[in-house]
Amino acid sequence: MNIPSELKYTKDHEWVKIDGDTATVGITDFAQSELGDIVYVEVETLDETLDKEEVFGTVEAVKTVSDLFLPLSGEIVEFNEALEDEPEKVNSDPYGDGWMVKIKLSEPSEVEDLMSADDYKALIGA
Repeated sequence: MNIPSELKYTKDHEWVKIDGDTATVGITDFAQSELGDIVYVEVETLDETLDKEEVFGTVEAVKTVSDLFLPLSGEIVEFNEALEDEPEKVNSDPYGDGWMVKIKLSEPSEVEDLMSADDYKALIGA
């Protein structure tokens, strides 16, 4: 199970990479393995400002559809359009080419509420 130590995590199995006032968000290796083969990623909230834990999109796997929850408040400034044609990148490279959105943070202090890699490992029993 790949859980990069430089990233932050949520109880909803999302990872967050902070770069200044921008956060890149995707789902974890654990999440994609639980979902199975991902066939569609939908994000219709581009250019919208959402609060932490609001639904910003969905990920559809062969046998289920899961909501995606925003880990931090802010404006969704970018969607990984490569996922429209190749949603399987979320399975093959969840922390790289499989990223989902970039957020311009409106409440940078919320980063302190995210989990460390060790905390996330404890959550999933890794």
